Amino acid sequence: MEKEPTHGASKEKDANYVEFNLLDRAFMEHPQPVYQKLRSKCPVARNNSALGADQLLLFSHDAVQYALKHPEIFSSKMESGFLGNKDPLIPLQIDPPEQVKYRKILDPLFSHKKMVQLEPDFAILANQLIDAFIDKGECEFNSAFAIPFPCTVFLRLMGLPLEELDLLLEMKNGIIRPDTSDPDEATRMRTQMSERIHAYFEKAIENRIKKPGEDLLSYFVTAEVNGERLTRSEVHGICFLFLLGGLDTVTATLGCGMTYLAQHPEQRRKLVEDPEIIPSAVEEILRWETPVTGIVRILKQDVTLAGVEAKKGEHVTVMLGSANTDENAFPKADQVDFERRPNPHFAFGGGPHRCLGSHLARAELSVAFREIHRRIPEYRVKPGEDPRYAIAIREVQYLPLVFGAGSQGAS
Repeated sequence: MEKEPTHGASKEKDANYVEFNLLDRAFMEHPQPVYQKLRSKCPVARNNSALGADQLLLFSHDAVQYALKHPEIFSSKMESGFLGNKDPLIPLQIDPPEQVKYRKILDPLFSHKKMVQLEPDFAILANQLIDAFIDKGECEFNSAFAIPFPCTVFLRLMGLPLEELDLLLEMKNGIIRPDTSDPDEATRMRTQMSERIHAYFEKAIENRIKKPGEDLLSYFVTAEVNGERLTRSEVHGICFLFLLGGLDTVTATLGCGMTYLAQHPEQRRKLVEDPEIIPSAVEEILRWETPVTGIVRILKQDVTLAGVEAKKGEHVTVMLGSANTDENAFPKADQVDFERRPNPHFAFGGGPHRCLGSHLARAELSVAFREIHRRIPEYRVKPGEDPRYAIAIREVQYLPLVFGAGSQGAS
């Protein structure tokens, strides 16, 4: 029988309190040492950061794994407006067993086999983007590649116009990174942006009902669950979640990964010299960088973790990034090993809520790193410049790279 993690933490609240802020840019740049320090102090802690007064944070691999595997305790079924959304995000904000019916119709769309079949198309797109900047000898990687590559893939899959990318990015950023440090104002801004997203997809859904195509949006408006069509509310919930995931997480991973590789040439050369290790290198980059640093759950019952008591209804932040660098779960966890096996990281979450698009993300990342290092084997951060990280989800929003004109290979 599985046991709850039992680390030796004191039950006194003061001993379990930590100063920690997920919205700190300095933390986003170098989170791994912070994780190590927090885990050693309190594998499970309390904190009154900007994300919520006196909330619970899970830092150890054991605690995170327990939370992810037990949705009956650590629920994803938040109130609909948690991100400003009117409708529950499907399947993220639906717990088992109800969640299962949605996963049955959505999981096959992103199977490993289907994503592998799309890789040649991904490679064509990657090379088209590289063609646009390779002769210049430099680029700002986020705008030149990290944003347009996965976002174009997403728009094509959904059947949305490529010329509307800027609008969709604006709406996505308004939810994930509202431009304010005031929690109440952030809630207001998210609610306002959610209304715009709802109106956008309402129009798109109407168009697909009148004229369906071969894209995912057309599939959603005709899909059936237990013999019944998805409701309009359910389609909106799926589209809202796809917008956030499809336009952000792979972009974030590409930026974080390329920043690491630009700053560690000995690691970069491994990918150049042996492209066969790129799939395992992707897993290690996901483990080490973990752009989605933490996810929120709500307790459905009282629970004690690592000696810390928590009550039903409390919000819990499950720190995926910390679990992925826990020395108790990963040998030499503070070292980046591109041939690490096994590598049971939580960059895509875990349990029944494991990321729906994980196979798509892996395919995109593998193709991107392969094609970039095939054509641009030598690069570095532009002298006198520094990468600039975003808050919330770790993303390098500014990454100026320079590379020699002689480093480009044939298309």
